[in-house]
Amino acid sequence: MYSDFDPSFIYAPFCCGILFFIVLFGFLAVWRFLQYKETLALAEKGLLKPGAMQEAHTNGKASLRWGVIIASLGLALTVGLWPLGINSHYPLGLGPWMIGAFIPLFFGLGLILIHVLTKNEDKSGPGNDNGGSASA
Repeated sequence: MYSDFDPSFIYAPFCCGILFFIVLFGFLAVWRFLQYKETLALAEKGLLKPGAMQEAHTNGKASLRWGVIIASLGLALTVGLWPLGINSHYPLGLGPWMIGAFIPLFFGLGLILIHVLTKNEDKSGPGNDNGGSASA
């Protein structure tokens, strides 16, 4: 049935995929290194990067946004990969291929949990004074 199958045929896409990720992460590493060197050069002159003060005063919702995005991606991958295990001998059809779906799912849920556990509870605003009593 598969007597003319050549296993070396699989190596080319596999190697291209690995090479793609090596180039991608290499580019990101060089980009981050150049940002570091730029920040270091500005700090030696006593200057700050433009926008550095704005980054320090964010409202803390970035972890929530990224958590929702990554958890949604993980959930979509879970729903998409689960049918691969319908006829397998793994319990509930959860084979090793599900790691690629569960990692982003639980990473995103972790970011959402970080947002929930670290949100600022003592916000000053209307209705947050001395227990809600009406004082003139």
